[in-house]
Amino acid sequence: MDKLLIRGGRRLQGEVAISGAKNAALPELCAALLTAEPVTLRNVPRLQDVATMLKLIRNMGVTAERGDDGTVRIDASRLSSPEAPYELVKTMRASVLALGPLLARFGEATVSLPGGCAIGSRPVDQHIKGLQQMGAEIVVEHGYIIAKLPQGRTRLRGASITTDMVTVTGTENFLMAAALAEGETVLENAAQEPEIVDLAEMLVAMGARIEGQGTSRIRVQGVERLHGCTHTVVADRIECGTFLCAVAATGGEALLRHGRADHLDAVIDKLRQAGATVQAVDGGIRVRADGRLKAQSFRTTEYPGFPTDMQAQFMALNVIAEGASHVTETIFENRFMHVNELLRLGARIQVDGKVAVIEGVPRLSGAAVMATDLRASASLVIAGLVADGETVVDRIYHLDRGYDRMEDKLRALGADIERISA
Repeated sequence: MDKLLIRGGRRLQGEVAISGAKNAALPELCAALLTAEPVTLRNVPRLQDVATMLKLIRNMGVTAERGDDGTVRIDASRLSSPEAPYELVKTMRASVLALGPLLARFGEATVSLPGGCAIGSRPVDQHIKGLQQMGAEIVVEHGYIIAKLPQGRTRLRGASITTDMVTVTGTENFLMAAALAEGETVLENAAQEPEIVDLAEMLVAMGARIEGQGTSRIRVQGVERLHGCTHTVVADRIECGTFLCAVAATGGEALLRHGRADHLDAVIDKLRQAGATVQAVDGGIRVRADGRLKAQSFRTTEYPGFPTDMQAQFMALNVIAEGASHVTETIFENRFMHVNELLRLGARIQVDGKVAVIEGVPRLSGAAVMATDLRASASLVIAGLVADGETVVDRIYHLDRGYDRMEDKLRALGADIERISA
């Protein structure tokens, strides 16, 4: 099992390219199932979750060829098995994204209940309720969601869907399903993330009729068929935010090429309040920090608020910042699992339910730590970059699920970091 060995204390500087977004690439790979014509995706990141999704759709009979330039070409004209088995999706919750497109195009789908990071409940009941409103007959048995159209129907029907909570994957599933449904679908309380907008832009390029993406109310006029397209995956705002925190924590300066400042308003505001300089420039974002930053309290909320996927990384910055801060996690109930590992490095953190109280310390000490989920892994890497001595981060398979060659990019910025085998 691979680990990361980090020798801390180096200031990050230089420039690095931000990869395509995992949370856009995964639904867009599933969107390719909606058409029998070839689809080309560009800027697809090299991640374990992407590899798993490619394996999943190939298992269905889809041709998916990956190039060295980040391009993936998909041909679902011979899709023969509309099923996502547990063996292929047990490590990835995004598997549920196959449900909507398979049901919309083939009238049936069998999808395993998803796995993924152990950061709390991620119920799929909203997906099921919404698709039932569109006319699907769905049962859950033996760990599988089994969906089909009623006898005599060949297409889902448009519906007005209001979810009980804001759900990103739910919004994506409904968007894909509605694209081929009969009539109009209106999504209320829709997620507004940039990845939703990017998926909608891909679907429009395939011939879908969608309005309101990026707002809480999306309207979709169903069409009979979709065609192929070429689409470039949007830059990963969470990878970009992670590097913003890493550079700022080390007192460095860097250009993050392809980064989108307009996708990170809440994070950038907090970094500026902490004392970092963050500027949107031609082709990316420039960040600089001089001296010790000031601790910032924040509360995670749905986009465009502070993202839960950036909570752990910003906490790593707070633990070595000047002053005290409160971090309130409102999205997932188990997303403070990195706290115990940060304590091993010398951080001062107390957790009370959904709130972590952090007292900044002037320095951390390297130690052996263990990643518990994807974003926790990133927070431990950031902490290791600023800690005295050596830090070893174990179980980095979590990191590989969502970061494209992170250690290579950090080395390009001057970090002393290497991947080692146990």
